[in-house]
Amino acid sequence: MNFHAAAPKIPPRILCIGMPVRDLTFRVPGLPARGSKEHATHFDEICGGNALNGAIGIARLGGRASICGPMGDAKETASRYIFEKMAHEGIDTKHIVHMPGLVTAISNIMIDPSGERTIVTFRDPQLWKVHLPDTDELLRDCHAILTESRCAPFCTELCVEARRRGIPVIVDVDRAMSLREGLLTASSHLVFSSEPLQETAGVADDGEALKKIAKLTPSFLAGTRGAQGTIWLDENQNLQQTPAFPVHTVDTLGAGDVFHGAFTLAITENQDIPEALRFASAAAALKCTRFGGAFAAPQRAEVAELLSQGQPASPARTPQ
Repeated sequence: MNFHAAAPKIPPRILCIGMPVRDLTFRVPGLPARGSKEHATHFDEICGGNALNGAIGIARLGGRASICGPMGDAKETASRYIFEKMAHEGIDTKHIVHMPGLVTAISNIMIDPSGERTIVTFRDPQLWKVHLPDTDELLRDCHAILTESRCAPFCTELCVEARRRGIPVIVDVDRAMSLREGLLTASSHLVFSSEPLQETAGVADDGEALKKIAKLTPSFLAGTRGAQGTIWLDENQNLQQTPAFPVHTVDTLGAGDVFHGAFTLAITENQDIPEALRFASAAAALKCTRFGGAFAAPQRAEVAELLSQGQPASPARTPQ
């Protein structure tokens, strides 16, 4: 299948809104017990955060990624390191907002032998008070916005204007939202992780949670569930399921963000929803097979090769 056929000749530009993060990653044989110590078998310093990881995924898959959001003081060592990494990936950083005297967000990440990650993150509360650049400047030549639910305090108005202009807004929901949250209606696509999906709806079932939230928003709704695949509502509000690709997982760090980046790119390329979700699932699966957070995200040719191997065996539809 040729996914490039419907793509514009000039790759779509996607504005990724969020906070770049300095990631300190440790591979450990097991998570340390309270008050104990654990010897790491490997250490690496990379950069991450939902928006930055999504931008890497987009750039690796052939899109144009631009990132916007708050970072710490421009003189900070971490800031310079992160900018160098983004430049290497070809990510446009001109809309980053440096906030004098503040510290760029930082995470301590432990990755166990199963590939699962445990994260402790510090984000300076003052970073949330950022004022984004001019709306017209941000939306010029913008084919889609990818953001995360925690950024609602400083990006909702921009998303409202983007939707008014017909620009898709894809929201990565990885923490519980209020049912009165502006991003519920200032978005075109809401993609939840399973736990915050259930917490947002107050329902202990992914499918029923999606149906409850669907009564409050016209947005496309989906819930990602790792190896269990993605559950979503079609245009008739029927539950559908996109299976995950079975792979040997060594590192899940950044996989969800790569999924969101790939899904957003697919939407700008006019892929239909089942196709876009399969594309995103393949990209996330390949990322999980390698260490390095989003810097292990695949190239387009790798995703195309996995997709050419066929649909993984799993039910395509969940019971009603």
